[in-house]
Amino acid sequence: MEFVFDGHNDVLLRLWRTLRNGADPVEEFLHGTPDGHIDGPRAKAGGLAGGLCAIYIPSGDLILKEPDDSGHYHTPLAAPLDHAPSLGIALEKFALALRLERAGAWRICRSTADIRSAMADGIFAAVVHMEGCEAIGPDLSELEVFHAAGLRSLGPVWSRNNIFGHGVPFAYPLTPDTGPGLTAAGFELVKACDRMGIAIDLAHITEQGFWDVAKTSEMPLIASHSNVHALTQVARNLTDRQMDAIRERHGIVGLNYAVTMLRPDARDDAATSLDLMVRHIDYMVERMGIDCVALGSDFDGATVPESIRDAAGNQKLVAALKSAGYAQDDLAKLCRENWMRVLGQVWRETR
Repeated sequence: MEFVFDGHNDVLLRLWRTLRNGADPVEEFLHGTPDGHIDGPRAKAGGLAGGLCAIYIPSGDLILKEPDDSGHYHTPLAAPLDHAPSLGIALEKFALALRLERAGAWRICRSTADIRSAMADGIFAAVVHMEGCEAIGPDLSELEVFHAAGLRSLGPVWSRNNIFGHGVPFAYPLTPDTGPGLTAAGFELVKACDRMGIAIDLAHITEQGFWDVAKTSEMPLIASHSNVHALTQVARNLTDRQMDAIRERHGIVGLNYAVTMLRPDARDDAATSLDLMVRHIDYMVERMGIDCVALGSDFDGATVPESIRDAAGNQKLVAALKSAGYAQDDLAKLCRENWMRVLGQVWRETR
């Protein structure tokens, strides 16, 4: 089995909803559930040894548009969120992550040594990530507290605008060049993340925001759960020029399992072949090199191919990549080692 460290999942969102519905999210993770994609038993079955676990604040007003007769759709950006309730939800989710650690369900990791140790012990290695920074104010005081608690990665925006920058909509066909990039506060956030050793995720930001981060941050460029725009023309996917910049900075892109970002028609259809996942990997490897490509499933946040279904099916993608000609060393890089390299550099463990 090829152990996988995954660049993005929304398991905390699902477990937080479990908590709000009056059930026990810790028991759900420890003993399994038929719902969603990730829990302890399914992670072990599929070799999912850990990943970046997102603190995401839901947008209640966002309703994804159905495709028109041509298969096109454009969902307007979700409305901006207020800071105070966003902070409250973020704290609830971080507290849940700590409860899971105390119960032995997973281990919160703050270094690559922590990740490797958890993997060796057979414990899910959770790196806390913040997807959209509505919980952080312009003076960044909350960032200091979240970092002290264990936050090691963040995306300045989700697919909505906030005080730090602008997000891309869920739309097809459309390029990621959909609006402005970072605000003045966003530039200060990026500089603070570089100082503190917090990874900056570009998965949901506009193309202009991508270039703003590229010229401001000194760290590798990271798109934790994005695919190839040339193959699937959704606004969330990366252009060739963006991938060239990631290659030049020795950064990383994690393959998103979301079928809407894999299929040429961008439809939300689970009957999606693993061949399309391999095709996106092949394209990224050819464009950026094997060292800059990894996995970023978006488990518990998207529809994934029915042949994978959930975390227990992860090895089916590994087998498909092996059948496509990827050697053992390449599989190790794609599945975990490229994430270890990039995170180690951002966290100042290596230069």
